[in-house]
Amino acid sequence: MDRIILKSAEEIAIMRRGGKLLHEVMDLLIKAVHPGVTTLELDRIARTETEKRGAIPAFLGLYGFPGTLCISVNEEVVHGIPGTRVLKEGDIVSLDIGLVKDDFYVDMARTVGVGTIDESSQSLIKVASDSLDIGVEYLRPGLRMGDLSAAIQKYVEGQGFSVVRDYTGHGIGRKLHEEPKIPNYGLPGRGVRWQTGMVVCIEPMVNVGTFQTRTLGDRWTVVTADGKRSAHWEDTVAITEDGPLVLT
Repeated sequence: MDRIILKSAEEIAIMRRGGKLLHEVMDLLIKAVHPGVTTLELDRIARTETEKRGAIPAFLGLYGFPGTLCISVNEEVVHGIPGTRVLKEGDIVSLDIGLVKDDFYVDMARTVGVGTIDESSQSLIKVASDSLDIGVEYLRPGLRMGDLSAAIQKYVEGQGFSVVRDYTGHGIGRKLHEEPKIPNYGLPGRGVRWQTGMVVCIEPMVNVGTFQTRTLGDRWTVVTADGKRSAHWEDTVAITEDGPLVLT
């Protein structure tokens, strides 16, 4: 396993500036989500708005991914490829985006409804959002990774949903994916201890049905094994002496 790279206060400040830009792009994307828009149109907005801010799209070409935006609809969990798909009233869509600014990566995701969505989908999105907030509160020096993982799992399952186990959060910095890998399930009191200067992405992926997933033939798009809906929320967070600092 690679070592965990701690960031200086100056490096965290750089990432915070990048995070502010990424948050701006995400806000514009959410406003652009409506029935009739294609996933490729949203991807073009993501690229244009990222580059307009003097930043580099983090995902474009990374590991061969063809888009700026990972855009996953309904039963798609993560890594959906932008294309000709038209969003429909009642869909839910997960927008996962990153950028590079001044040599540092930041990464975030949100799931939103397309027009009016049913109560089950509203609950799913709220639980995913709330579970991210719960996880962030455990990013304090001295606590262990397992404390965070267990808290997310307990909350999600307590609300009648499941948490994906095949994909995790991660460290972030001069690379998009750094150590440690951060699962959204587990046992308290285990794993690495959080330290001041760590910067990580917490990203619970919450499913209506089973936690199990499969990957489609495009070798990118991950879907729920039972075809039920999934929501994905993510922020880049720095661990400071005063507690967690959300950068995105």
